[in-house]
Order: sequence, then structure tokens, then C-alpha cells
Amino acid sequence: MKKIVILGAGTAGTMMANKLRKALDREEWEITIVDQFKTHYYQPGFLFIPFGIYQKEDVIKPKADFIPAGVNMIYSAIDRIEGEANKVHLEGGQVLNYDFLIVATGTKTNPDETAGLKDKLWYKEIFDFYTIDGAVALQKFLKGWEGGKLVMAITELPYKCPVAPLEFVFLADAYFTELGMRDKVEIAYVTPMPGAFTKPVATKMLSELLAEKNIEVIPDFYIERVDNDQKKLISYDEKEIDFDVLTVVPVNMGDEMIERSGLGDDLNFVPTDKHTLQSVAHENIFVLGDASNIPTSKAGSVAHFAADILFENLMSAIEGRPLHAKFDGHANCYIETGFGKGALIDFNYDTEPLPGTFPLPGIGPFGLLKNTKINHYGKVMFRWIYWHILLKGKELPVEPLMTMAGKKKVN
Repeated sequence: MKKIVILGAGTAGTMMANKLRKALDREEWEITIVDQFKTHYYQPGFLFIPFGIYQKEDVIKPKADFIPAGVNMIYSAIDRIEGEANKVHLEGGQVLNYDFLIVATGTKTNPDETAGLKDKLWYKEIFDFYTIDGAVALQKFLKGWEGGKLVMAITELPYKCPVAPLEFVFLADAYFTELGMRDKVEIAYVTPMPGAFTKPVATKMLSELLAEKNIEVIPDFYIERVDNDQKKLISYDEKEIDFDVLTVVPVNMGDEMIERSGLGDDLNFVPTDKHTLQSVAHENIFVLGDASNIPTSKAGSVAHFAADILFENLMSAIEGRPLHAKFDGHANCYIETGFGKGALIDFNYDTEPLPGTFPLPGIGPFGLLKNTKINHYGKVMFRWIYWHILLKGKELPVEPLMTMAGKKKVN
């Protein structure tokens, strides 16, 4: 019997397990998925926890609920991949052989990479919201906070869900306004990027929205360390930013197992062909989701669109055919902007976010680079879609490759 091993039972790995089990003969193909943890997190929901919109129980379910019958589920840490021998070594000594391997081990935050970040103020006046513990701790803190300077800071690129820090400051503006204390809170958005986003048209729209909400943008700030005693962010060129409470996106890195396997770059992301999603090092290893180094957003939508391409190419590889399916870097992100409104961006490797309508030209119902209530509803509805459709590998009425239909070019 031939074997496919999937490393990681997050969004990307779970989708592939479902797609492959439906497609492959059970008598010919054994599918095994490995993950250290038994809980599946709806990570886009972490953003809403600090503001009391979601609670912890709204974003967690057992991983086993989404793994299809006929797929072997192994709960174990992974020691390393031995690519030349087609083996995965698990912690404890178990060895899995494979014909094809899918690496979907994601990315995680590494606050220890920034000096002073995980120090005496950690989860007291310095928080992340990219982990369930950080989001819950921040919710408890904000309930009793009486105001001051709130800084949202990004340490380094790339990081998971690039629009989430923007959403955080928009939601913070709404949260403190609704509490009647917005005049007591100064909000600053600190980024190593030259502006609010990486692309000019989207940056213009988002910058105008930030200015309208009296949120200061501090660009080109590369954090070198955090001074806990003085409550300051200090950059590599010795610029300083004061804070009363700091919310931060720590350095994101791939799984340490990738480094032990000799398959990663400096941040433990796997060098991956950005079109075929094949590992650069091994033809029978494919990489999906945040674990890869492809130059697009580390976002759930990318994993979803790329999964369709990877599935086609893996089926081609199994049958000995050329890998004709090409991923274009398609990403699609709802941006929660507060007060029951949201924006939407849709882009790929070559095309930046543009205004228009999505998914139907001229009809929508969602507006690209527009701040509307229907876009907010799209964000809210996605949680149901995620649990009931996306994870189970079912088809959504959105094409994996980006289309220019409905988009308006900007000069």
C-alpha cells in the first residue's frame, strides 16, 4: 500500500486530508496526519476575544471532529523529516514511511526573538492576540483599563494574517468609543513597513481610514528591544516609542522541526516553488499554508486557494503526469473596521488590491476597498463557513485563481 503523510492538522492539513481521502482508493492509499495538539483553533477569531465579541469557547473544537474516517490520526510531536529516505521521525522513536509528504506545520509566534518582549510586563501590560492565552489575557486587562497610550506594534515580516493588526486598532477605536472613553485613549500603529499595508492602493484607502479614526501610523520602525522599566519600544536606529499598554505581533517562524530536518530558511519556512507548491529540495514533498516561504500572505484564504492547486498537482504526481496547475498567490482578506463595518481586499503575486466588487462583477455583494456593512457580515459569516465547509474540503463558490472581473484598475 502507498502512503501519504500530512504533517500538521491545522487549516491546511485538515483540508488536504479531506480532499485526498475522497479522491484516493482506500485499498491503494493510506493517509496519515500527524499533529502534536488535539485542539483546533479558529485563529481569525482570536482578534475578537480582547474586545469581548468572542469568548474562548467560540474558537475551539476538537481536531478529531474534522479528520475524515479512513485517515490515521497520530497525536505526536515531530522530531524531523528525513527527505532522502522518505521518512518522518516522530518524538518517541516512531518512524513513518511515505511516498508523498505534505508539510502543513504552519507558523508560530516567537516572542523570545525580541529582547525584552517576554519579560516582567508580558501578559500584564504587554500582550499578543495571536495566541489564545494572549487574547484572553488582553481581554481581562482591557476590562479594567482606564486609558493611556495603546500601541499596536509589528516586530518583523512576514507574519500571519497581515491585516489583523489593522483590524485590532480599528476594533480598539470602536471599543473605547462605545465605552465612552475614546478621548482617554491614544492609539498608535507601529510597523516596519513604509505605510499601513504593503501595496499602494490599499495603503491609501487604509491610511485615510486610520486618519479618520485618529489612529497614528508610525512607519519604518524596526523594533530592536523593549524596555520594560521605561515602557518604551526601541528601534535599531535608537528611536523610541512610549506605551502604557503594548499589543504586539511577535516574530513569526516556522516549526523547529523544519530546522532539524535541514529543510528551512532562516525563519524555518520551507523553500517552495511558488507555483507548483512543491518543495525545492524534494519532488515528493509538497508544502501548504504558512509553513512555506511563498511570497504571499500567510492567511487562511491562501491555504484554501493553494489547497486546490496542490491537490491537482499531487494527483498529477501520483499518476506520473507533469504538474500543470499553477498557484498565482491569490489572497482574499476581510478587514474588520469597527462599528459593524468592514473592508475587503483581493490580490495575488502580480496584482495589488484594487477597488471593485466581489465575487460577481458589478453585483458583489461585497465591495473591494470599500468600508461597508455587507463586508462586515462576510467576516462574521466566515466562522460558520470555516467550521462547516472549508475544513471539510468542500467547494466554495470562489475560484482558487484570482480574476480581474469586477476590479477597477487605478492609475
